Amino acid sequence: MRKRIQLFLLAEGVSFLLAALVHFGAIFPGYEHPRAPVAESIIGTVLLFGLLITWLQPALARQAAIAAQGFALLGTLIGMSMIAMGVGPRTVPDVAYHVAILVVLAWGLGLALRARDNSLEVSP
Repeated sequence: MRKRIQLFLLAEGVSFLLAALVHFGAIFPGYEHPRAPVAESIIGTVLLFGLLITWLQPALARQAAIAAQGFALLGTLIGMSMIAMGVGPRTVPDVAYHVAILVVLAWGLGLALRARDNSLEVSP
């Protein structure tokens, strides 16, 4: 189970950093946004830091996975609110990304919450 949660944290973290690069204009020109890349960079960094903790401090693995993914889920919900209010980027790829990453974050967080202890083994 630990490897599975670590894969979630890695994929989520890299995903947010790639989204930040898109909004910085480094990958796909035309999708730049002045505020989005800062939030995405912070969220991606928190997720990757959570991943690092699962490797370096196994006794804190469950708490790190829950905290990092919870933070990312909250940040993504705030991003969705900004999109709904017209403040954030409102392109189809942005909305689709937010919906997809919400599903992935909720799934990963659910796995971490169901883990019975810090070994991240899922209880029956």
